[in-house]
Amino acid sequence: MIMTNYGFVTVAAAVPHVRVADCFYNIRKMEGLMRQAAEKRVQLMAFPELCITAYTCLDLFAQQTLLDSAEKALLTLVGNTADVDIFTVAGLPLSTGDGLMNAAVAFQKGEILGVVPKSYIPNCKEYQEQRWFTGGGELSGKTVALGGRNYPAGSGLLFRDGHVTVGVEICEDLWTPVPPSSLLAMRGANVILNLSASNELIGKHSYRRSLVSQQSARCIAGYVYAMAGFGESSTDLVFAGGGMIAENGRILEESPRFVMEEQLAVSEIDIAALENDRRVNRSFMRGASLLPADETREIPFRLPAYPGAFALTRAVDPHPFTPQGAALNERCEEIFNIQVAGLATRLVHTQARTAIIGISGGLDSTLALLVATLAFDALKIPRSQIQGITMPGFGTTGRTYRNATSLIRSLGVTFRDIPIGKACLQHFEDIGHDPSVQDITYENTQARERTQILMDIANRENGLVVGTGDLSELALGWTTYNGDHMSMYGVNAGIPKTLVRSLVEWVARYKVEGEASRTLLDIADTPVSPELIPAGAEDAILQKTEEIVGPYELHDFFLYHFLRFGATPAKIYFLAQHAFAGVYDGATIKRWMRVFFLRFFAQQFKRSCLPDGPKVGSVSLSPRGDWRMPSDASVALWIKEVDGLDQ
Repeated sequence: MIMTNYGFVTVAAAVPHVRVADCFYNIRKMEGLMRQAAEKRVQLMAFPELCITAYTCLDLFAQQTLLDSAEKALLTLVGNTADVDIFTVAGLPLSTGDGLMNAAVAFQKGEILGVVPKSYIPNCKEYQEQRWFTGGGELSGKTVALGGRNYPAGSGLLFRDGHVTVGVEICEDLWTPVPPSSLLAMRGANVILNLSASNELIGKHSYRRSLVSQQSARCIAGYVYAMAGFGESSTDLVFAGGGMIAENGRILEESPRFVMEEQLAVSEIDIAALENDRRVNRSFMRGASLLPADETREIPFRLPAYPGAFALTRAVDPHPFTPQGAALNERCEEIFNIQVAGLATRLVHTQARTAIIGISGGLDSTLALLVATLAFDALKIPRSQIQGITMPGFGTTGRTYRNATSLIRSLGVTFRDIPIGKACLQHFEDIGHDPSVQDITYENTQARERTQILMDIANRENGLVVGTGDLSELALGWTTYNGDHMSMYGVNAGIPKTLVRSLVEWVARYKVEGEASRTLLDIADTPVSPELIPAGAEDAILQKTEEIVGPYELHDFFLYHFLRFGATPAKIYFLAQHAFAGVYDGATIKRWMRVFFLRFFAQQFKRSCLPDGPKVGSVSLSPRGDWRMPSDASVALWIKEVDGLDQ
């Protein structure tokens, strides 16, 4: 079955006003929120725990009057919302032959679909629920009577429509070592709805938030958490309300706590991305195979289908490799540690006496040099044993050459300057190439000459050539085969261009001072270029990479969603329009996406023989451990989809 809405399902966590023990007041508030949710095109919705009666009824839960009212109110709510297509779960106390259940009832379009009891009943100082309720494990039958009809009941119910499978758990269930949601997820649930009534204590919300985030990650699922709020009794406890929506470890939406208004937290869960992660996570799938088959029961339902175009409300990061704010500092520190550890280990293993790096004055070689200096510092080897080699050619500009020499000297690295012009002209003569013809032979001769110099110096001095090429260049094949494509250890192989720039700027601002800082900032501000054709008037860089292959921020976006989630071109295009609204129009995005797929498929042969290099993030193109693709795979399917996109 092909997924609609690009694989997204719209969900909501609702927090209504309640009055303790006033069931019909409560369902009026719930109905109002359901209708608001329908206007927002919500498809799945969770209310808080015991919301029909309110959670804080205490010994009133033993009163038949309250229990009868709760059941009647539920049936009234179900009937009154028969015209609302949302799959909804609401909480109430439900009397059965086994005792009193703290239950979640799933319903849609005037029909009750099933009943899920709370599995774990707390009996702590704050929550003495065992005084009134029995756990789901004590439910002897597989059905529960409501309004004279029997409905499926149990903690293992799964509500399924095509690619979307919903599981339900209640508050305390999440706080246990093995929550029901873990078992439900391994049986196929990719959206978990949690009906909660968790009170506020100092520091508790941070822990609760972490639980929601981590459980969504462990389950590779979406997680919708609705928490009891205003109107609950404040006799001993305070309930602050709020809803959280998480997806695979990321909080997508969170409504504020301690507000007096009703709340509706709405976002979209990417079912397609979750399915992709589950397909490739064999540990997760193996866990599913170990569960007894009779632990769960599937109940079909139908996701609402709203007319008109699908609109996304969740944020889409245009720079998914590069976090913002304080997270960027932490990310940069960790990346450098990974790169440094990888290079240091290789230096020790090979017993290399020196590191050989070609320095162009561009971003990639700058980052490689910074990594090398930190690795030598960690190994307590003088930086002077690193050789930073400039190799000016036909396209080298004064700006990049000055930055290269300044950086090498300011970092205390041994400087060597080896111009390649004469060697390249000799080579042109040897192979019969007219140097006035500035074609691919003209360009690649320079790249291969530089690599030959580095390799030969490394051989002569028992050194190790540190590669400079980054992940974005490898994805696009923007590298000369057996030229800058090759090294003895590629420290930047796992880092996309947008992140390279951020790393260089981070070092400039936080790790160095004076001349080194000024040089790094100027390097970060220099247009990306291979500098393989002569400069223009006033030493201007004419060969600008992003004018040839497209903006790296777009290509990094395409690469992330294509590799990380297996997204289709149509979905990537949809997300890119959302992420880059006001920056690139649809025609521009489509144009460069076409270039991306053409180059990505055509250039696989270069990635099939990459040198070793450290994996840094979740996206890697190493042919040994991450991306294994035939070099002659056809791109036709992807290009056909790109060409069919509406602008």
